[in-house]
Amino acid sequence: MQKVYIYLENGTFLEGCSFGANKTAIGKLVYNNATFGYQEIITDPSNAGLFINFMAVEIGNSGTNKEDMESSKAHAVGVIVRNYHDAYSNYRAEMSLADFLKSENIIGICDIDTRYLTKIARDEGSMMMIASTEISSKDELAKLLKEAKKYDEINFLEEISTKDSYIHKSGAWNSETGEFNKANMSDKKVVVYDFGVKKSFLNELVESGLEVEVIPYNTKADKIIEKFNNNEIGGVVLSSGAGNPNLYTNEVENIKKLLLANLPIFAIGLGHYLLALASGAKLEKINSIKSGSHPIRGEKTVEMYSLNTQYAIKDFKELADSTYINVFTNNTVALRYKNRDILSSEFTPISNSPIYKEFASLVK
Repeated sequence: MQKVYIYLENGTFLEGCSFGANKTAIGKLVYNNATFGYQEIITDPSNAGLFINFMAVEIGNSGTNKEDMESSKAHAVGVIVRNYHDAYSNYRAEMSLADFLKSENIIGICDIDTRYLTKIARDEGSMMMIASTEISSKDELAKLLKEAKKYDEINFLEEISTKDSYIHKSGAWNSETGEFNKANMSDKKVVVYDFGVKKSFLNELVESGLEVEVIPYNTKADKIIEKFNNNEIGGVVLSSGAGNPNLYTNEVENIKKLLLANLPIFAIGLGHYLLALASGAKLEKINSIKSGSHPIRGEKTVEMYSLNTQYAIKDFKELADSTYINVFTNNTVALRYKNRDILSSEFTPISNSPIYKEFASLVK
C-alpha cells in the first residue's frame, strides 16, 4: 500500500497506509463509534468536510453497494481505520470499500492507531487535519493546513443541497422483496428543506404516511407559506446537514417567517439548531464531536440513535419541553415546542420511531 501522511492542528504528525484515492485532503477530525453502516456514514451529507475516524477496529468486511447510499455521492473528506479488509463477504456487496473510495475520490487511511486519534479528539476537541499521499513533509503539510479555511467558516449548503425540487418515491428497505417499498399517494404532504438530507430519513417520512417533496435549502418561506395556505402542503421538515449553524443567517431568517405563519414543523440535526436560533435560543459549542450511536431515553423507551453534533441549545425551557435525553451526557436532545405543532431533535429518528407518527398526526 502507498504511504499517507497526516498532520493535525495540534502538531501531531503520523504515517499510515492509503487504501483510497491518491490525493491531498483537508477537513475536520471526528470519531465515530458505529459498528456497522460505514457506507451510509461516508455518504451522509451531514458528514461533508469531515475525516471520519472509525472506532470499530475492522472495516471493509461487508463491501459497498448502490442501495446503501444515503445520497448520490460520498461527502466525507476521508476515512481513517485501524484495519482495512479488501476482501468482503456480503450477498448485497458490489465492490470493495477501497474501490468505492477511489471511484468517489475520497482518501482512505489504515494502519493507524485510531484509539490514539480518538483520545486526541476527545480530550483536546475535534480539530482540523490534513492527509496526503503526495506530500511527506511535515512543514509543508502544516503550512497548507494553516492556510486552509476552517470547517466552521465553510458554507456547505450550496454544495450538498438539491438544486431542484423533487418528489421522494421510496419507503423503507424491504428485506423480503430485496428492494425499497414504493411510496403511496397520501393526502398529507410535506416539504423537506434540504440542508443535507439522508435518503433513509426521507424513506421513514414516507413510511409514516406522508407524501414528501424535497426542496432546495434557499427556497423562500413566502412560497411555502402560500402553499400551506392553499392546502397544497400540511407541514414543513428542516433536515439535517453540515456546517456551523451560526453561519447560516439567511436560513434562520427564512425559518422565522415559517414560525410566524404557524406551520407544523419537524426539524432534525442542523435543522434542529437553525430552528432554535430562529426561535431566539442560543447555541453552546461542544468541545468534541462524538459521532455514531448514543443511547437516548424517551418518555417510555431507551433506544440507540445516531448523533454527530457539536452544539447544544441553551435556555430552551421557556421555549419547549424536553422529550428525549442523551443517557451518556444527560443532555436534552429532542424538544416539543410549547403551544406549537413543532417537534425537533438533534438526532435522526430510527425506523418506526414514534416521533414520525407524532409529526404525521400534526400535519394538516
